[in-house]
Formats: sequence, structure tokens, C-alpha cells
Amino acid sequence: MTLPRALQGRLSLPLIGSPMFIISQPDLVLAQCRAGIIGAFPSLNARPSGVFEQWLQRLTSELTEKDAPFAVNLIVHRSNARLDEDLELCVRYRVPVVITSLGAQERVNEAVHSYGGIVLHDVINNMFAQKAISKGADGLIAVAAGAGGHAGVLSPFALVQEIRQWFDGPVALSGSIATGRAIAAARMMGADLAYMGSPFIATTEANADMAYKQMIVDSSAGDIVYSDTFTGVHGNYLRPSIIAAGLDPDHLPTAASMDFAETDSKAWRDIWGCGQGIGAIHQVQPAADYIVQLKSEYQAAVAGFTA
Repeated sequence: MTLPRALQGRLSLPLIGSPMFIISQPDLVLAQCRAGIIGAFPSLNARPSGVFEQWLQRLTSELTEKDAPFAVNLIVHRSNARLDEDLELCVRYRVPVVITSLGAQERVNEAVHSYGGIVLHDVINNMFAQKAISKGADGLIAVAAGAGGHAGVLSPFALVQEIRQWFDGPVALSGSIATGRAIAAARMMGADLAYMGSPFIATTEANADMAYKQMIVDSSAGDIVYSDTFTGVHGNYLRPSIIAAGLDPDHLPTAASMDFAETDSKAWRDIWGCGQGIGAIHQVQPAADYIVQLKSEYQAAVAGFTA
């Protein structure tokens, strides 16, 4: 198992800060990359569409070879009317890593490969993993049970071991990872990288309401609800935010269809996504400080394993 050459030597911790809807914006991505991990954001966070190019200009001008590369997440589902426009900008600005979600398309992979970029596709099971690689993705993000956002239901042990039976390329693992020890465990399990989102909501650079950040600090795994009500795809959300929006988290309706069209609906603002790993988060702090903590924990865990 080896990382692509473009990533080798540029990471001080084997970690991707996962792209979170609304939350991940340039300030957070810059802080993550400067601290030595891959920072990522969804292109749809840049609204209206012209803002995406402004963000790419800022990231490509402010990051240096001493920093870790950044990644852009493209939603490939047909409801994303901006896909072609955003893909064209990724090519123009030579985005180092593109993370694709909700559909694997050969033309997207070919466009990113045209300038030497890397495509990682997120999957929730082995069938989708095989489909993504057959269509030209370079690597996989295994989204296991407990992950924030659109999580799967499989144990990380089951998901990674099935993928590793046939695929020896780059694999990142997502699902309740919030400590350096968990990052080390992901690597011991067979992943090359960990993929972590929810803990970064509780950082000063995250584009989140302070009440959202404090709810991350105050909550634990038992406060997470798994539902498809809000996007048409099953995901994990904070129970207190659902209650605050006037909904019953134990009796949520089933969504009629998947929809990722641009919207400023109240649900997106008030229903807060989150993974099950937040029981390890006890304060709001700068991303760089949190990453220093992760590095210390990771090094201690690796030393303990080798001993």
C-alpha cells in the first residue's frame, strides 16, 4: 500500500480533513494544509458559482510546496447542475486531489487525470468500491458506520478487509475517527489514510454557528441520529439540532428522492450533521492546535504498537 507520488512526503500526519457541507471553507482548508494534512471542501460550498473560482485562486496562491495539498469534493449526482462548471475549474486550476461522491463517472476521472490530478471516490460498500475503480478512480474513501454526513452501515473492519482483498491502491477510512490513536488504528486495519470531519466543526476556522460547535463539544455518540430525511441519502445528524428545529428525531419521515440542488433551505441551516466520534471532543480550538494534539497521540500509539 503506497500513497500516490503527489502525496508522498507532503503529509505530516496520514489524514484528510473531510469536506463538510457549509462547514469547510478556505480558512479551515488553509489551516489544515499548513498543519500538514489534506484539507478539503465541497465545491458547492462556494455560492454563488463564481465564488468557487475565487476560492481556488486563493488556495493556489497562498499554499506552497511546504504545505499539504488541498482537495475539492465534487457531487457527481445528476441533481448537481454545477458539476460541469466546477469540473472545468478544477482542471483549469489543477486541483491536486478531487474527491467524488454519489456517482462514479469516467469522464470526471479522465478530466482530472488530464493534468495529473488524483481522484478518490467515497463508497459505503464493496460493490460501489469495485465500480469506482473500474471507472478509473485512483483510490477509495471507505465510509463506514458512524461517519458524519452520508455514512454507511458497515463495520470498518468488514469494509476495509473486503476492499483489501482485491485493491492495493490508496484507501482512506472514515467513521468515528477523532483521535491520533484512531488514525493509527485505521492504518493498522489496512487503510493508508484516515478521513476525519466532525471534530473539525469544533475549530475556530470552521464556518459553523458557535451553538453548533458547542453542541459538538457537549454531545456524544448517543446523540447521533441516522436518517435520509434531509437529503434523500442516509446520514448522521445531531439529535438536539433536530429537536430544536421542531422535529421528532424518533419519527422522521422518509425522503422521497435524493436532491443536491443548490438551496438555502432552513433544514440545511438548522439540522446539523455529525459523526459518532465526537465523544472525544472537549473544546473549541484552532485547527492547528487540534492537529498538533492528533500528531502527539498518533506518534504515541505507533510507538506503543511497535513496542
